[in-house]
Amino acid sequence: MTDASATPPRPTRLIATDLDGTLLHDDKTVSDRTIAALAAAEEAGIEVFFVTGRPARWMDVVSDHVHGHGLAICANGAAVVDLHRGNRFVEVSPLDHTVALDVVHALRDAAPGTTFAVERTSGIHYEPQYPPFLLDPAAVIAPAEKLLAEGFAAPSNPGPADDAGTDGPYAADPGPAAPGTADATPVSGGGIASEQPVLKLLAHHPELDPDAFLTLARATAGHLASFTRSSPTALLEISGLGVSKAGTLAHCCAERGISPDEVVAFGDMPNDIEMLTWAGTSYAMANAHPDVLAATTHRTESNNDDGVAAVIERILQQR
Repeated sequence: MTDASATPPRPTRLIATDLDGTLLHDDKTVSDRTIAALAAAEEAGIEVFFVTGRPARWMDVVSDHVHGHGLAICANGAAVVDLHRGNRFVEVSPLDHTVALDVVHALRDAAPGTTFAVERTSGIHYEPQYPPFLLDPAAVIAPAEKLLAEGFAAPSNPGPADDAGTDGPYAADPGPAAPGTADATPVSGGGIASEQPVLKLLAHHPELDPDAFLTLARATAGHLASFTRSSPTALLEISGLGVSKAGTLAHCCAERGISPDEVVAFGDMPNDIEMLTWAGTSYAMANAHPDVLAATTHRTESNNDDGVAAVIERILQQR
């Protein structure tokens, strides 16, 4: 179902693709066909940027498939990381911890029952009642007020965690309660909050419709931060005001002298919409959220049917 009419207005110089639900199959693998298409694009002089909600520590699934610059945009635009150098942070656009705390209070008032997690450059930490989408042995479990406190310190080298989400750790069905808790106090080998910027605040509600929760949050606290979602559950991803996949991608493109008309973008969930509308040519996956389908004019096959690879192959055939 690739849209053959979607000829980019100018020769393609950069491909920007989301990962979960877009480039990756549902089992979180990259198909041989997609690996070959990405390599062929790079060989033809087209840069490839992975643009994802995933944290840097969960980029190993594609780290062997980025060439040239080695960069990826993570955490919905809050970080640019170098996959060639051990996922080192190159740029960070943090969420101020006092603003994050204001958001916590606003959402608790607007949607009682909301629980929170805090994604820092060092790893994720969460409240006791936050659904355990992942079990990170290095996570600190404490109220959001402690997780966002000035003196908060956390392990600097969190252990590996299971990725059960569609765009990071954020889409699995809740499992059993997380075992045990830990106080948000200094931990050996950790660092103070100023050394571990907040990349995202995550807000989960056990009952609200996901889209309704997003609408409510934006109406309640949209003046404080940027809200989006990539999960089928009522789980919001909250970044600094103005931070998005689109903004960070635009910055990376400007540094390379690449215009939006020279970019082809792919995505499937609301956190991709700004990027898709910014790019000169954009594709919604067949499995995309209705809002993504409405925001784009071109379609391609589903993630499980290698929709990104199908478009890349056609672009290369037309060069």
